Amino acid sequence: MHTLTADPNTVVLAGDLLDWATLKTNQIGTLIKLVVGVMVLAAVAMAYWRTKSWVATLVAFLLGALVMWGIANLPSLQTKVGSEIEDTASASVQVPGTGDVRALL
Repeated sequence: MHTLTADPNTVVLAGDLLDWATLKTNQIGTLIKLVVGVMVLAAVAMAYWRTKSWVATLVAFLLGALVMWGIANLPSLQTKVGSEIEDTASASVQVPGTGDVRALL
């Protein structure tokens, strides 16, 4: 427990600071998702404006949606990638070297 020097009747707990940090982290994450969404909309509009093609616009929209999905699901993707790397590292494949090939011939 820490008492502020400006007001001796106010007590700031560590939990309050952690709640504030969590709130700010969530707000920054929301801001990043909003900025990426605006950038995706701008990219889709620019793809249509430059090409006047619905196919290029659809491809830009799908790629933008894929990027937004990846950003929204980043925590689950991080755990999946980490588990796949750890699982494949235990099962290594033996590749014969040049000496092994000559011995087989």
